[in-house]
Amino acid sequence: MGRDRQEEKFIRMTTRPVGGLVTSLAVPSIISMLVTGFYNLADTFFVGQINTQSVAALGIVFSYMALIQAIAFYFGQGSGNYISRALGRRRTDDAAAMAATGFFSAFLAGVLIALSGWLLTDPLLRLFGSTDTILPYAREYFRYILPGTPFIMCCFTMNNQMRQQGNALLSMVGIASGALLNIALDAALILGLGMGIRGAGIATTASQVFSFFVMLALCGRRGGIRIRFRNFKPAWSRYVEINAGGLPSLARQGLMSLAAICLNQLASEYGDASVAAFSVVTRVAMLASAAMIGYGQGFQPVCGFNFGAGRFDRVRAAFRHSVVVSTVYCLVLAVLGWLFAPGIVRVFRSDDAEVIRIGTEVLRYQCLSFPLTGMVVMSNMYLQNIRRTVPAVIMATARQGLFFIPALFIGRALWGFLGVEIAQAVSDLLAFALSIPLTLTALRTMDRG
Repeated sequence: MGRDRQEEKFIRMTTRPVGGLVTSLAVPSIISMLVTGFYNLADTFFVGQINTQSVAALGIVFSYMALIQAIAFYFGQGSGNYISRALGRRRTDDAAAMAATGFFSAFLAGVLIALSGWLLTDPLLRLFGSTDTILPYAREYFRYILPGTPFIMCCFTMNNQMRQQGNALLSMVGIASGALLNIALDAALILGLGMGIRGAGIATTASQVFSFFVMLALCGRRGGIRIRFRNFKPAWSRYVEINAGGLPSLARQGLMSLAAICLNQLASEYGDASVAAFSVVTRVAMLASAAMIGYGQGFQPVCGFNFGAGRFDRVRAAFRHSVVVSTVYCLVLAVLGWLFAPGIVRVFRSDDAEVIRIGTEVLRYQCLSFPLTGMVVMSNMYLQNIRRTVPAVIMATARQGLFFIPALFIGRALWGFLGVEIAQAVSDLLAFALSIPLTLTALRTMDRG
């Protein structure tokens, strides 16, 4: 039965019209991304009922969350990209061994990271940009996040593996179940029981553990590869493949963590309200990007399967379609974000005028460049899935590292706080310019890859 399901999936992925295929695969990913985005906003909303320092604490710990997500995406995308190509070549045993290697490697890495974080809590939080007034709230939240680290990392790993196999719907169920539980626990623990920032940390860890077991139970359904310890066969060749497919994600997500640290460090010089404002805008931007990234996640398995099967014409068609759809979406949201920026920020800290003022400015500057991010994100996903490691890493590092971090410091030196506020918009413009030659070259020469 499993072989029959996999054969049906191969035929569907390599013969159905690419526009409808990408959209059908993207819908579950979009829903799961939106649910996760709404969870992040709900988390910020509930914590915002405490005080400005608690909202700022979420921004501080976001650097850690981005770091473990980077490592999880390294294992998840690296193994997932290989799995989709292996299934496109009908090599199921190779795919199963790679799935186990990515999963168990992520879990072991999560355990080591959590132990290190527990031993170095205060130095890490200060490195992430915490001030003396934010530190007690960040410490309390962080200590409850740490035990969930291995489970959070495995959730991201399984999510990527399941999507790359074309099982985005099952992945959505696992991610969404945890996110919805998190929202419910936030309301119960923060508002109902008055546990403050501690309740937010407990809610996050409990929901991620729940999501872990749901996804583990679902990953073998619908012709998917089941995670089995007996398939865990660490080998240098497998880690080479994980590195080739996962390094762009590690670079992108890792630099997101470093960028968050730099942003918090610079914003903290202008007060807790500045850190809180950037924390709010970051989560709003994540929600705005959710559907666009979800659409890209629908493109990825189509790209991987057809690249593995040698159907390069379908890969090109799927890429063009995805860029057009994502750009139109980003343009619409940019207009809405500009118009309603003050009201959006006010939802989270209605009694802090300084947070509202700064957050409105930052959000509007980001809206100026948001329509360009569709091309940037799709280019990175395309290059990563066809195993163009070097240009994929360059593209992955561009938006949050190669351009954003220098833009922060150069902008601050030239224009003070205004330079910090516009850094993301400048970075987006430069990343868009870089994506064009890298992507066009890869599209023209794909059959030689």
